[in-house]
Amino acid sequence: MRIRLYGARILTMGEEQEVFKGEVWVKDHLIERVIRGEYRAEAKDAPGEAFDEQIDCMGNLLMPGFKNCHAHGPMTFLRSFADDLPLQEWLTQKIFPAEAKLREEDIYTLMQLAILEYLKSGITTSFEMYFYPEMMAKAAVDMGYRMVISGTAVGMEKQAVKDSIDSLEQDYRTYHQYHSLVDYRLGFHAEYSCARELLEGVADLSRRYQAPVYMHNSETEKEVAECIDRHGKTPVELMDSLGLFEYGGAGHHMIYTTEADRQILKDKGIYVVTNPSSNVKLASGIAPLKEYVKEGILVAIGTDGPASNNSLNFFKEMYLASTLQKIKYQDAAALPPEAVLTMATVNGAKLLGLDSCDCIAEGKEADLILIDLLKPNMQPLNHLKANLVYSGSIDNVIMTMVAGKIRYVNGTYQVNADPITIYEKANYIIRRIECELTGLC
Repeated sequence: MRIRLYGARILTMGEEQEVFKGEVWVKDHLIERVIRGEYRAEAKDAPGEAFDEQIDCMGNLLMPGFKNCHAHGPMTFLRSFADDLPLQEWLTQKIFPAEAKLREEDIYTLMQLAILEYLKSGITTSFEMYFYPEMMAKAAVDMGYRMVISGTAVGMEKQAVKDSIDSLEQDYRTYHQYHSLVDYRLGFHAEYSCARELLEGVADLSRRYQAPVYMHNSETEKEVAECIDRHGKTPVELMDSLGLFEYGGAGHHMIYTTEADRQILKDKGIYVVTNPSSNVKLASGIAPLKEYVKEGILVAIGTDGPASNNSLNFFKEMYLASTLQKIKYQDAAALPPEAVLTMATVNGAKLLGLDSCDCIAEGKEADLILIDLLKPNMQPLNHLKANLVYSGSIDNVIMTMVAGKIRYVNGTYQVNADPITIYEKANYIIRRIECELTGLC
């Protein structure tokens, strides 16, 4: 399959972040050529070249897709189910009981629902931390969507610890490099939900496979204070002392970190994944992104799950990532749009080990989005990158391409699945779970 995308403004997200006019040729799953040149309305053919499809971008913006670096996609069934509660109460009283009623086959439908929302938001890859990796992997492959799955090891009792470590290793061996669209990373839920022996076991796996590790980390003041009470160390210091950072990885949230924590993150090359919408909605706090950037710690962006967000809208995440820093530091220039776009694309790809998806260049993966500039919220074209971060919307996403295949275009999905059927199944799942929780069947 060979596709020509011509008449575009192009933001490659290369080092210069330059926007230029030109075209991109896609062959199979890769970017074949990037051509600079003024858009000409009559340039509807490339002499001597044969294409299966030629798309006139009409002066709109072609750029790399967004990388959602922390998500719990199947939690779509809990959207607006348990709102206006602090994190620990929200988890223990509402979320965990509902999740206990999930069936393995539910995950496939719920992941499909999340993928639809990702594609509409211009997200071409997500990092999914949830149960039943087989169902998530199947949904991704069937819908032609790129996904990296994170381990979810959790447990406090001796048998639960052993089972979690065994399951994590088996999943890693099964789903690491599982498919051209699906990969797997070692991960655990959080310090407060894992016995020390479990953390030590994950560190052993990291050393054995020379693999990075990912986890929720320093999300609330309570989490950090209780970790210090238990271990005499912050969560970051504890993870480092146990050897969990020897091969890199990332901490999701990372709102409450000390100067010593940040030095560890920098020395070990650990990424921070900020989730501003979820952190604000749960009243968890605002991560010190300005400090991370200043200190050379790489930051990526995630939506978290639709139970705590409640949307999977990456434009909202970019806007809040920047504007909340202005409030936190009383500095209008705390985090400029160029830095936010790097977090949303380049840094996200590198965090996930997907260096071939970081920018638009020949030989890179064709994970592309087309942004509609011919809408009032994007006019005038004073500063395209600022428009994307400060005024952009999911309504500006015209097209989302994953691995050279168009999966969403002009409001229509091309994913080998019927959205209406997915919606109906998702509603059935949550109604069944509510029935089981209340006994009012």
